[in-house]
Amino acid sequence: MIANGPNNMSVKAIPGEYNLQGVREMASGFLLKPDGNFQFFFIYGGLDRHGEGKWVEKNGRVIFNSRPKPMADFTLVNSNAGTNGPVTIKMEGGNPMLLRHIFSSLENGAEGSWKQMSQEGEVSFPVQKVETVSLLLEFCPERFSTMAVPHPGHTEFIFRFEPTIMEVFFEDFSLQTEPEGLSGGHPLMEGDAFSYAKQ
Repeated sequence: MIANGPNNMSVKAIPGEYNLQGVREMASGFLLKPDGNFQFFFIYGGLDRHGEGKWVEKNGRVIFNSRPKPMADFTLVNSNAGTNGPVTIKMEGGNPMLLRHIFSSLENGAEGSWKQMSQEGEVSFPVQKVETVSLLLEFCPERFSTMAVPHPGHTEFIFRFEPTIMEVFFEDFSLQTEPEGLSGGHPLMEGDAFSYAKQ
């Protein structure tokens, strides 16, 4: 437990709702519960992301951790040998509004290798031997998945979203306690000068 002081709160005073301040057209923040659990939210236009886990206080900082992040955000459902035509990457199921926001690479995400999917959830590459497929959802730029394919000679690969694709995962993310709230970084934005006011 930390002592009360001019620059921080007592542990008992920490639980509550903290909202991000000074960022226009965006709503984000944390709900810290007395039992040590937390919920995170991020709303920007039609984008809604969330996270949850455990929080603890240590040396005037609140430290956030969630369950381990899944190995991949996409799962290979099927692949086919097809014809001698282009290599095709397809998505099945999931929110159709997200399909055109998916990018794919056959070169482990190397710069300049990404191609955007169509509204139907398809993208084509010149015929080649495929050893890995990388997929990235534009709304989750902090993570992308690279998967080895079991049949490099195939030319059609069908994937689906994992249910956790929009979830935000925390690993020792921390914020400084302040008299009026919390300060520090943001799990989805660059910089370390954000402030969160306690409601």
